[in-house]
Amino acid sequence: MKSVLKGRREALALLAGVAAPLCVAAALVPVRTSFANTAAALVLVAIVVAVAVAGDRLAGAVAAISASAWFDFFLTRPYERFAISQRPDVETAISLLVVGLVVTELAARNRHHHDAADERMDFVAVIYELAELVAGGAPPAVVIERATLELIEVLHLRDCRYEVGQGLRRPTRLEHNGEIIPGALDWSAQMDLPGHELELAVESAGHEFGRFVLVPTAGWLLSPARRLVAIAIADQVGAALTERRRSA
Repeated sequence: MKSVLKGRREALALLAGVAAPLCVAAALVPVRTSFANTAAALVLVAIVVAVAVAGDRLAGAVAAISASAWFDFFLTRPYERFAISQRPDVETAISLLVVGLVVTELAARNRHHHDAADERMDFVAVIYELAELVAGGAPPAVVIERATLELIEVLHLRDCRYEVGQGLRRPTRLEHNGEIIPGALDWSAQMDLPGHELELAVESAGHEFGRFVLVPTAGWLLSPARRLVAIAIADQVGAALTERRRSA
């Protein structure tokens, strides 16, 4: 749901990046002879800032280019032509473009940090809720079902299932140090998961209870942070199974 809303927001921001500077510049045409060009440029910068904050880096860059182009077309002599006859107007148009691009980059970086913070909070909430289930004595089957759903969400999986017992280890697995191991190869960097099943063992107190079988979605990157969250989810299942074993 979040990704769908984000995609719609970015699409609307991109559309605004194209249209908003055009509309604002055209609206200033009746007062262009009495309204200073530097003031008009500041108005257009404000539009670029709004688009950059609401959208992504592409939308902000498009808004900056659009603002500079329509500033030239509507608000500098000769009017209604993509040409500028006076040096101060050239400098203002270039400054408008540069400032717009810089503001866009700053907004994109700030949005990245904000999204990363939100993601970390979501991860903490997932682990906390599972820990509360375990601490509250929820049946292992309930914990496993919840963990399966959380793994699908966190890792963007096509499918996930839990298998009981030690069994045979699959060639591709997510180790508890966060590495993805296909055979002897260490995939410690971010990269696409292979299209086949990935195993995540459920262990606790030196005992292996079973494993989650993860079916990845092509094209999704599995970041180190998401791997660690998946491992923490499996550890909560291991804790629930260990408690049941002790009680039995």
